[in-house]
Amino acid sequence: MARILLVEDEENVRLLYKQELEEQGYEVLCAGDGRTAVKMAREMCPDVVIMDINLPERMDGIESMSRILSHSKDTPVILNTGYSEYQDSFMSWAADAYVLKSADLEPLLEAIRDALEKRSQARE
Repeated sequence: MARILLVEDEENVRLLYKQELEEQGYEVLCAGDGRTAVKMAREMCPDVVIMDINLPERMDGIESMSRILSHSKDTPVILNTGYSEYQDSFMSWAADAYVLKSADLEPLLEAIRDALEKRSQARE
């Protein structure tokens, strides 16, 4: 079972995504801010990180992603945000995927499957 670290500051969104991802068979760890996400990524070694960009506590998703990747550069990170303007920013290029938040979770689920497949192939 793949372990996902879900980083989302909006509690209702976090709970919805957690439930949907668990129904898909994933183990889901949750963080509500960037600092907690970085700590959890180091301690729990997730297979994929799903990262919101706008986060509280003076560490946004881009900085959190950078810190996670500096510690574990083979961990896939999927940016999941409601803001399309960050998609063309070079700061988001380190992410494995960029998915806009939507009521339809299929694009996010597809990005997770792709990230896990790439990670599996890289380990072979």
